[in-house]
Amino acid sequence: MRRTTHLTIRRRLRLPRAARPFLLARYRRLAAALTLSLLGTGMWLVALVWQVITLGGGPVELSRVATGSAVGMIGAVLVGGVLADRVPQHWILVGVELTKAVLIGGVAWLALTGTLEIWHLVVVAFVVGATEGFFYPAYSALLPNVLPAEQLLAANGVEGVLRPAIMQAAGPAAASAAIAVASPGLAFVVVAAAQVLAAGGLIRVGAAPLQRTVGRAGQHPVRAVVDDLREGFVYMVRTPWFLATLLFATGWVLLMMGPIEVLLPFAVRDQAGGGPEAFALVLAAFGVGGAVGSIAVASWRMPRRYLTVMVLLWSVGATPIAIVGVTTQLWVMVAAVFVIGLTSGAATVIWGTLLQRRVPPALLGRVSSLDFFVSLLLMPVSMALAGPIGEAVGLRPVFLVGGLVPVLFGLAAVVLARMPRDEIDHPLDPAPAPAPAASLA
Repeated sequence: MRRTTHLTIRRRLRLPRAARPFLLARYRRLAAALTLSLLGTGMWLVALVWQVITLGGGPVELSRVATGSAVGMIGAVLVGGVLADRVPQHWILVGVELTKAVLIGGVAWLALTGTLEIWHLVVVAFVVGATEGFFYPAYSALLPNVLPAEQLLAANGVEGVLRPAIMQAAGPAAASAAIAVASPGLAFVVVAAAQVLAAGGLIRVGAAPLQRTVGRAGQHPVRAVVDDLREGFVYMVRTPWFLATLLFATGWVLLMMGPIEVLLPFAVRDQAGGGPEAFALVLAAFGVGGAVGSIAVASWRMPRRYLTVMVLLWSVGATPIAIVGVTTQLWVMVAAVFVIGLTSGAATVIWGTLLQRRVPPALLGRVSSLDFFVSLLLMPVSMALAGPIGEAVGLRPVFLVGGLVPVLFGLAAVVLARMPRDEIDHPLDPAPAPAPAASLA
């Protein structure tokens, strides 16, 4: 019997590293639920745009809807982090999926009965955006309770593949098919069904014990939330590697996201002579690069110099955006954006695993929400500035700054936070012990 058990473990450990989390039934259920949730999100984003257009809306109306979603997400994420450290995370995820199912189901009913209006979409987009602010901290805090530490890198890599493959490719494709067959209303029906199925899968994941003692008896709820938030901010300020990476990420987003989201279509059109199909190809290269980078990192062990490697992947990996500003060849743009997607996808997997391995479990929900909040805080600013600056000085200088300045930011983060010393003092790549056969069943 013992010989059979050892042989079974050895066979399973011969699996590609990225596939090993799927040996655990709880993770298979979680991954299936995540896939359904991402499919619904990808369909929602496309159906929402076409529903606005169907109602006669233009860029202004679409902007209102998109702004509502962004404000809801950013406004809710800090509270979502507090909740993730106080309530069993899988129940938060179930609540998120069911809330989205009810809201989007309501939109579907209004759309199919011809009573839907733009303001309905603004309100629902705001609340759906807020649910995303609750989803990310809860998922990040739940994963270490589902998998052993040595498999977190692989699981984060799987998520890094699912997001571009399901949310950015399969979801939009399914929404487009539903719209072509009938209308955006049918796409909303499919989205609501996907969220219900995701909730069912999450219920089967089962609860994980909280990693902290919650609050003091009789404490006012508002005071409790404030105290929890303060504890998270104190951790951020007193943890050099975390603070430095967040500040770096904020600068990276400010310099990169505006050019990619706002100016890249004009570079494709004006420099390479491409149209919508060419722009779609460039965007697809970014998504494919992210998936390749994620699965590559998921297939390896955590780098010994994980902080340095991560920051260099983000910073040096941004330099090809400078090429976009000067080339007139579409294939060069595609290659440059692929590299950016690959390096940023790989770095993001390391970062998510790093948080789950080094942040105290009792703080993980709040720290994950701070990561989300702070690093994306300047994204609207980047979007707002990219267009006017690009018109004032031209595309080439903007892309050049976006490609070169992040390298300086990255070097500053590595040096000032003493990351090389920190990662040696806190190694994350010990050889994993074989898991007992019962846990792999």
